[in-house]
Amino acid sequence: MLWMRKGAAIAGTILALLIFVRLNSDVAFFIKSLKSSKESQLVWSSKRTEAEEQLYERIVAEAKNQYIAPINARIDRVWHAIPGYNGLEVDVEKTFQAARLNPNSDIIPFHYAEVEPDIKLEQLGAHPVYRGNPNKKMISFMINVAWGNEYIEAILKTLRDENVKATFFLDGSWLKKNPDIAKQIQAEGHEMSNHAYSHPDMKLLGRAEQQSQIQRTEQLLESVLQVKNRLFAPPSGSYNKATVQIAREQGLQTVLWTIDTVDWRKPPASSIVTKITNHLEPGALILMHPTASSRDALPGMIKAAKKRGYAIGTVSQTLSSERIDAGAVEGK
Repeated sequence: MLWMRKGAAIAGTILALLIFVRLNSDVAFFIKSLKSSKESQLVWSSKRTEAEEQLYERIVAEAKNQYIAPINARIDRVWHAIPGYNGLEVDVEKTFQAARLNPNSDIIPFHYAEVEPDIKLEQLGAHPVYRGNPNKKMISFMINVAWGNEYIEAILKTLRDENVKATFFLDGSWLKKNPDIAKQIQAEGHEMSNHAYSHPDMKLLGRAEQQSQIQRTEQLLESVLQVKNRLFAPPSGSYNKATVQIAREQGLQTVLWTIDTVDWRKPPASSIVTKITNHLEPGALILMHPTASSRDALPGMIKAAKKRGYAIGTVSQTLSSERIDAGAVEGK
C-alpha cells in the first residue's frame, strides 16, 4: 500500500507542477504582453524629437481651447421637440501625424471629430418636430405632394440647377397613381417621405384609421420606391397625440414646418420670397407644394438662403445632430 501512496503523491506533484507551469505560462504571457506594449510606447515616445514633443504639447493645449460641447435634444414649450447638435473636438493623434510631416510650418493642420450629445431627438419620445437645432445653420424645403403634377418638372429643374436636395412628402394615393413621376423625383436624389394616404384631417380619425393612413403609404414607399422612410408629415398640419404616437410606433418622426409659403392661396412669387427671406432662421423647415406660386418663388428662396450663408439639405439632414460641413454652404 505504501508504493500506491507514493505513486499517488508523485502523480499529484506532477499534476500540480503542470498546472503551475500552465498558470505561470499564462501569467508570463500576460506580463510579456504588458511589457511589450509599454516598450512599444516607450519606443514611440523615444522616436519623437524635442521639437515634436513641443508640437504635441502645443496641439494638446490648443485642443482644449477649440473644444465645442455638444447640445442635447430637448422639449420646447413652443417648438416641441428640438434636435440636438454635435460638438467638436480636435483629433490630437491625427493632427499630430499630419503636422509632423511638415515640421517647418507654423500652421497646424487640425483634424476634428464630432462629439454626439447624450440626448438625441429619437430619445425624446413621441413629440412632433417643427424645426432643426437653432445652432445648425441649415434649412430644408419640405414639398408636400398630393396634386400639381404640371409644376413638378419645373421645380425639379430649379433644384437641379441650384444643386439643392429637398424632401418630398408623398400622398399615398398620388404615389399609387404616379409611380413614374415619383421615381423621377427620387432619381434626382431627393428624400421621399410619408404624407398619409388620402390627405385626411388626421385628428378627426380614429386610431385604426390613422394607422391605416400612415401604413398604406409606408408600404407604397417601400414597394414602389424601395425607401426605408423615417418621416411623416400630417396633411394640413392636422394631428393629435394619437397621430404622433402611431407614427412613432411605425418608426416615423412626425414633422411639421417652421415657415409656410401658403402657396395654395396663389400669392405672387415675390411675396413668398419676401416672407421667406424675412423669416429665415437656422433649422427652418419651409413648407411648399407643387404650385405655380412656389415654382416661380423657388429660385428666389434658394438665392436668399445661400446669400445669407445657409446650407440647404433634406429634412433628415436638417434634423440630424451632425454638424454642417464647411463646404456645404454655397453662394457666400
